[in-house]
Amino acid sequence: MDTGFRIHPEQASTAAPQVDALYFFLLGVSIFFTVLIAGLIVYFAIRFRQSAKTTRRPMEGNMALEITWIVVPLVIVTMIFFWSMSMYYDMSRIPEDALEIHVVAKQWMWKFQHPLGRREIDTLHVPAGRAVKLTMISQDVIHSFFVPAFRVKQDVLPGRYSRTWFEATEPGEYHLFCAEYCGTSHSQMIGRVVVMPQAEYQTWLAGGPKPDEPQAAGEALFARLRCGGCHGDGREAPKRGPLLAGVFERRVPLQSGTTVTADEDYLRQSILRPDARLVAGFEPMMPSYQGQLGEEEMNDLIAYLKSLGHAAVPAGANQP
Repeated sequence: MDTGFRIHPEQASTAAPQVDALYFFLLGVSIFFTVLIAGLIVYFAIRFRQSAKTTRRPMEGNMALEITWIVVPLVIVTMIFFWSMSMYYDMSRIPEDALEIHVVAKQWMWKFQHPLGRREIDTLHVPAGRAVKLTMISQDVIHSFFVPAFRVKQDVLPGRYSRTWFEATEPGEYHLFCAEYCGTSHSQMIGRVVVMPQAEYQTWLAGGPKPDEPQAAGEALFARLRCGGCHGDGREAPKRGPLLAGVFERRVPLQSGTTVTADEDYLRQSILRPDARLVAGFEPMMPSYQGQLGEEEMNDLIAYLKSLGHAAVPAGANQP
């Protein structure tokens, strides 16, 4: 982590050089036209200042000049548009093999959960040279995950998952900030991202007390909440609720006649507000778990439901 004064943040991710190239281009264009316009204003103010020798002449149009100051800015802004659009597309397309880490933001801390269940607060360990996907949600108000060295900033919203990704290139420690005012201690909602060589990251991940994997913790929570009373064990034919085997990322028909993809947001809403989008063929019998489950428990439960994606679907089962 660089503790010295820097005008510009260091580059420590694959996206940083692309963002900086566009930024410096915009800065250069802005400086060029600022100097040009200011210089012309000063020149014309001196050249055509009012005096006894000034001769007034009628103004005449100049078609070449008119075309020039229309075409040149048009070409520049068109280039900026396609350049930024291409970069935005690359930055928003998350690699399929990315390491997924769950993030819960709350006043005033960052909580992280790794794939094998290890948890951290205000410190995030990641491997260098591998894409890392962050699935984030807020427990209270709007926050914003910001790592200047990675050129990554993404709002973290209550009640809805947001996602971003990065691939760190240089091992080291980097500042993590909340970039959205979130309350009286907003300035203290800081942390660090520790980038490690992949072998060291695997060693770190295996160290410490053995945590429950999210899938196992979610299965235990599924049993504790007695979800199997209506949904079976998640794999057998359901009794009063939809079949959960293979539900993740499947198109689900609703009573409204529409369909929806069962992604993380849909699963979360179905647990907290089951009446919001009823599955076709089922009655509104499921109780709401709003206020009864924390965001970390929700992450565990959804991880378990996602793990049922490859389970065999019983023949003739009533599916959502």
